[in-house]
Amino acid sequence: MKKKVLLMGKSGSGKTSMRSIIFANYIARDTRRLGATRTERRIGACEGGSAREVVGVTSEAERREFFEKCSQQCRTVEVLDRLHSLQINSSLSTYSLVDSVGNTKTFDVEHSHVRFLGNLVLNLWDCGGQDNFMENYFTSQRDNIFRNVEVLIYVFDVESRELEKDMHYYQSCLEAILQNSPDAKIFCLVHKMDLVQEDQRDLIFKEREEDLRRLSRPLECSCFRTSIWDETLYKAWSSIVYQLIPNVQQLEMNLRNFAEIIEADEVLLFERATFLVISHYQCKEQRDAHRFEKISNIIKQFKLSCSKLAASFQSMEVRNSNFAAFIDIFTSNTYVMVVMSDPSIPSAATLINIRNARKHFEKLERVDGPKQCLLMR
Repeated sequence: MKKKVLLMGKSGSGKTSMRSIIFANYIARDTRRLGATRTERRIGACEGGSAREVVGVTSEAERREFFEKCSQQCRTVEVLDRLHSLQINSSLSTYSLVDSVGNTKTFDVEHSHVRFLGNLVLNLWDCGGQDNFMENYFTSQRDNIFRNVEVLIYVFDVESRELEKDMHYYQSCLEAILQNSPDAKIFCLVHKMDLVQEDQRDLIFKEREEDLRRLSRPLECSCFRTSIWDETLYKAWSSIVYQLIPNVQQLEMNLRNFAEIIEADEVLLFERATFLVISHYQCKEQRDAHRFEKISNIIKQFKLSCSKLAASFQSMEVRNSNFAAFIDIFTSNTYVMVVMSDPSIPSAATLINIRNARKHFEKLERVDGPKQCLLMR
């Protein structure tokens, strides 16, 4: 089951950075090299077998013509000055300009497929945000881009100096969605909120949210403030993915039964690759409303640290005088976190309960499988 997700927004709004963090295991500081490039004169070269061609490229049109010519001969194109290089993967309908420190800018549309629970696959379309491409999306590519869309994610740079143009493009997207995919869910991410003074963030986000809700009518949009430097990015994407899971209510019901059977304070289910929270159940009120996203961020960073040492993360137990938390592989697509506060329940018992529940939850992940319920005993 594939679900088409459009990721759109003006160039430089941060789309590729957030996608790299969520789906490609980047950490925030590494995304500093994923920005827009400059348009200075540059020299290009293409190697196709033993042949080598060097040309002067002075404009975006000339650059695209040169790169398209090169892409017919080879998979990689290098620009021969100290500022820029470019890579073309002939299997993609996109190319990215890359400078000497790794800065990239997406051109056209990059397609990627992300497998989630069972048969659910996110068909993610990362649409380049340059003006000429945005205009092209609404004219010659309109049907191709906006047909059969399940979710539109539109990213706004909170400090954009072209807010009026941003809103114009957003409204054009909504018109195309209304015509081609009227049942699509709309999410607006007001991004780079870390650049706003802390005492102004609530006010600015509220004003932007009101404007976006008004402009979105008759469609409804959900707005999130995001930054790559804190847990807000995980909160937004967890909410988006949650809307796409077809059997989420059944999953939550079974998670609740599981928590009550093992007498847990709280149970969380994470998607295995991204560590986004896809479901949870809590028996006791918790103080930190952002704990899910913080845990996602912390554990994902730990997983990356393990991979650098050629080790794989499998499980973790954290215990003090107040609680014990267990994070373990649950199904082929998920991790589970179980929080216990009863000191009389040994760790071994909780781990056995997790192991025994795996087979049942594996069945639930099969979207087309029989509906079953974990029964209380």
